[in-house]
This record gives sequence, structure tokens and C-alpha cells, in this order.
Amino acid sequence: MKKIILSLLLLASVMLSAQVKPGIVTLRESDFEALRGKRVGLITNPTGVDPKLNATPDILAAADGVELVAMFAPEHGIRGDVAAGARVATSTDQATGVKVYSIYGATKKPTPEMLQGIDALVYDIQDNGCRSYTFISTMGKAMEAVAEAGIEFIVLDRPNPLGGIRVEGPVTEPDCISFVSQYPIPYLYGLTPGELALYLKGEGLVKGADSLRLTIVPMEGWTRGMTYHDTGLPWVLPSPHIPSENTCLYYPATGIAGELGWISIGVGYTMPFRTFAAPWIDASALALRLNRLNLPGVAFRPVHYTPYYGIFKTQHVKGVEVFITDNDKAELTTVQFYVMQEIHKMYPRQSPLTATAANKNNIKMFDNVVGSKKIREKLIQNNYDVETILSIWNKDTQRFNETKQRYHLYE
Repeated sequence: MKKIILSLLLLASVMLSAQVKPGIVTLRESDFEALRGKRVGLITNPTGVDPKLNATPDILAAADGVELVAMFAPEHGIRGDVAAGARVATSTDQATGVKVYSIYGATKKPTPEMLQGIDALVYDIQDNGCRSYTFISTMGKAMEAVAEAGIEFIVLDRPNPLGGIRVEGPVTEPDCISFVSQYPIPYLYGLTPGELALYLKGEGLVKGADSLRLTIVPMEGWTRGMTYHDTGLPWVLPSPHIPSENTCLYYPATGIAGELGWISIGVGYTMPFRTFAAPWIDASALALRLNRLNLPGVAFRPVHYTPYYGIFKTQHVKGVEVFITDNDKAELTTVQFYVMQEIHKMYPRQSPLTATAANKNNIKMFDNVVGSKKIREKLIQNNYDVETILSIWNKDTQRFNETKQRYHLYE
């Protein structure tokens, strides 16, 4: 009982200290002005909540003057009850009685039939700030669909949990466009969902951009230097392996290497996206080698654990746990490449970037998430030497930084 009371008090203190008002709150405070008198469709997931954890579907369903007529379920579903990567089925939402169309199954884009009878399609999802996270692809595809249908697209804006300044990685090249890298933007793009929608429209990156009617319901109180922790908002996991806002810092540091399926990055254990481990690694030796690199804002310690599912299910694995010691100094996305470099020096026969019949799907996913085949090719040619890829990895950041400022809604 005491634990329950303490948890409730902690939640109450978080709510009271909230500085930032997400778009669903500013929409409600405007008496739903942007939606009043409209038949509304909604793309959301469990992260679509106000600071008191009231869900956006329930808020809109109860709003006077707003008619919620349909919802659209991305990966994991409207209420978060679908496993990662699993197809989402069309259904009826029990809480609201509203039909829910799947846009993570046979189609990843609302069809004209799904959009019939809708005046405006609303998007309210908390993202993690990485290009490979599928929700921004869902948003872009929905923008194309409503442009074709001639209806309005409305984004209820939310924070970028990594802040609005950090930009890392190359712009996606045409031969690596996929649902995990749908648009030519860097891996870390430093924009909120609303700002990204403006960017995609303004740069003509979605079909029908010229005819798209786009409205952003902005946040209040958010500034570009804020991480999610600074917002004072409660964190609702956007997918099963992002349990805290802190995980968002580690996802871009480990997730790309994790696509290769040769090493545990903590998914399937209590530290998702926090480790690099395998049964054959000497944990202490790897930690020593990595710490000698003196990577800015990053430290490593030996770790030993047994995943409860995943590629090394029930096997004892050894490796390193990653610590982001200085968020401002750390270059998150290159951490995994330095780890791969040092593992390759220790175990030259471990060459996960070399395509074989067994790993061809992993290689394809790695290239798509990276956004370029050149990174993998360069690493193979140069014995995984990270210095040889940095010019490619950073080639687009300055230009993108200059362009994205045109679409900033917050300073």
C-alpha cells in the first residue's frame, strides 16, 4: 500500500511540475478551435495523452463540437497492445466505439475508402527523434493520403525527446528509402513532429505537398535545448523497448548495430539499447579498449547478463554497458561504430557487415536504417576504422541545419 501511495505522489509531483503543454492541451484550451464542427480522423497510440494521462481518443470523443469518426492504428496499435513488427488488425475501439483502421498491415497509408466522411485527419504521437522510428514515416504517408483526398492534416505537436538542436547522420540516399528511412533527412533531425511535417511539406518531400492543407497545433513552454526530462511531462512508452525518456538517448547509440543480429544490445533484457554483448566477448577487455578511446560524453563498463528472449535467449552474454555521461558532448550515433571497430580488432573473424545468405536481410535493414550503403562498404574496406566513415556520416548535417531553421516553431 505504501508503494502505491508513493507512486501516486510521484506521478502527482510530475504532473504539477510540468512546464510544457503538448498540442492536445493547447487544443483543449482553445476549446478545440482547430477541430470544431469537423468530422475527425485520428492517428495516435498510447503516447497520445495529456499530462494527467488522459488519452487523446477519449478527449476528442468527449469534446463538444468535435465528431471523432475514425481512428488509424500505426505500429503497436492505438492502445499499444500489438507486438513490435506485428501486423495491426482493423477493429473497433472498445472505449470510444470508434472504428480503428490498420495502417500497419496490408497498407501503411490511409486509403481513400478509409478517409471517406472525414474533414480533417489529426496526428498525435510522441516520437523518439530518430529517422528509423516508423511513426514519422506513418505521418508522412498520411500527409500524402490527405493531400490526395483533399482534406486537412492537423498535427498536435509534441517534444523531440533529444531536443531540437542535435543533428547527426547522413540524409537517406534514394536506394535506401524504406519505411525505416522514408524521407531524405539525417538520422537525428532535431525537429518536433509539427516542425518535421512543415519541413516535409515545405521541401516537397511528400506527394501532393503543394495542395496539402497543413495545420500545426503548437506546444507551449518548449524550447530547443530541452530534452524530454526537462519538459516535466510523464513518459508513456511509444513502443515496448523504449520504457523511459532516457532510453531515447541510447536508441541512436546502439540500435543501428543491433539490426545486424550478431550482438545483444539489451533488447530482451532489463537494459534495452544500453549494451553490446555476446557469449564470446571478453567484457573487461572490451570496456578497457573503448574507454581508452576517450569518446566525448560516453563511458563503458563490463556487463554480464542472460537475456530472456532474443538472439541469445537464455545464454549468458558478456560485453559492455554504455553510459551517456554528458548529453551535450556525446555524438550518439557514432558510438556503435566505435564498438564495432574495437570488437573487430579483438575478434577479426567477426565480420557482421559482410553479406552472406544467412544475414542478407540483416544487411539490407542495416543499410536502410543507416540511409546509405557507403557506410558499410567503407567499413569493410578499411577494417572497421571509424575515422574513414566520418566524412560521409557528417556530410549533410551543416546543410540540413541551415535548411531546417526555416521550419522552427520554437526557439
